[in-house]
Amino acid sequence: MPLSKITAASITDNSVTTAKVADDAITGAKIENNPTIAGNLTVSGGFIPSTSLSTRNIIINGDMSVAQRGTSSTSSNFQTVDRMSVGYGTISVTQSQQSLTSGSPYEAGFNNFIRMANTSTSSAAGAYVQLYHPIEAQHIANSGWNFKSSSSFITLSFWARSSLAGTYYARVNTDDGTAYYRIKAFTLSADTWTKVTFTIEGNSNLTINNDNGLGFQVVIIPHYGTTFTGSNASTTAWFTLVSNDYFPDFAQNWSNTSSATFDVTGMQLEVGEVATPFKHESFGDNLQRCQRYFAKSYSIGTAPAENAEIGFTYTAVSLSGTDVRVPFVTFPVRMRAAPTVQFDEPAYPLTGGSANQWHYGGVEQYDTPSTSISKDNGFYCSATVAGGSTSNAYWTSGEWTANAEI
Repeated sequence: MPLSKITAASITDNSVTTAKVADDAITGAKIENNPTIAGNLTVSGGFIPSTSLSTRNIIINGDMSVAQRGTSSTSSNFQTVDRMSVGYGTISVTQSQQSLTSGSPYEAGFNNFIRMANTSTSSAAGAYVQLYHPIEAQHIANSGWNFKSSSSFITLSFWARSSLAGTYYARVNTDDGTAYYRIKAFTLSADTWTKVTFTIEGNSNLTINNDNGLGFQVVIIPHYGTTFTGSNASTTAWFTLVSNDYFPDFAQNWSNTSSATFDVTGMQLEVGEVATPFKHESFGDNLQRCQRYFAKSYSIGTAPAENAEIGFTYTAVSLSGTDVRVPFVTFPVRMRAAPTVQFDEPAYPLTGGSANQWHYGGVEQYDTPSTSISKDNGFYCSATVAGGSTSNAYWTSGEWTANAEI
């Protein structure tokens, strides 16, 4: 039989043994890319991956499981799912964390997704809706991706579903120096989860600093009106923005579709040309990564708000008759930068407090604390209350949130 006629079916099982294969006869060049091995694979030497396996997903909270601020909001920006900002213009959108109980993402281990729901309609050219995930520059600069090289790659993957069938877009862009944009179109059938993969090459024009500022953005877009679309947007290469043309024109109009929904989960950004299975992590580990950007004194399941729950209690010391100070309050983890601290009134049985005020026991007074020192690991605060005595200790009850989002 000619060698060209030998097929896999012509070779009986176990007929080619190790003894029949010469040393070094099978080289890496003879093995196809991305081979699938049906049985177990045992490596007698060291297993050396081309990229790190410990922190493969650069995106934080890509499984949408952490929602410290709440589970539903009609406001824009960071309001529900941690690290996921929903932006929109000329229409109204409700963003929410939703539960998964079936479907392909659920079978892949996901239990939550973020939803954008259109609660009005608009055909305006300036209408837009987007899901935005900002990334610290140093997380890209130290990821192992040679972003200056066109032969080095990162890969974005996620699950998406829309009630409106059509072609949508994902975008990544740099922020340091001259902003460069790279986009990908993807098609969704109505009400059907679809896995989207976007492999992105480096480019010698990119600038990404090694600092804790904004360096890279991942954006998934249900709709951009024609104010933000046009022929200057490239779908095949990095480009700089011309005439606000972020994308080609959208074929469908999600913003002008009543009650339209758009869902996303399983967002992963990793070094390499291939989208690997999602790096699931424990809720606690995921929460700690989120707390670098947002932390709170409230219980994990309580959305921050005035009178939301009984306040966290601290010891306070009066430095003078009216100046009462709370010792240093430590954050759960070091934050990205010194945050903006907001104070909320606790749900305490006594009456007389107002928004943002804490209760001071012993003198039975309410006052709004002020942050005297805010650092990346905690803060001092003080208040002016009547009836205190110098050097006396009191207790104070209140709640706080700390925001260090990019």
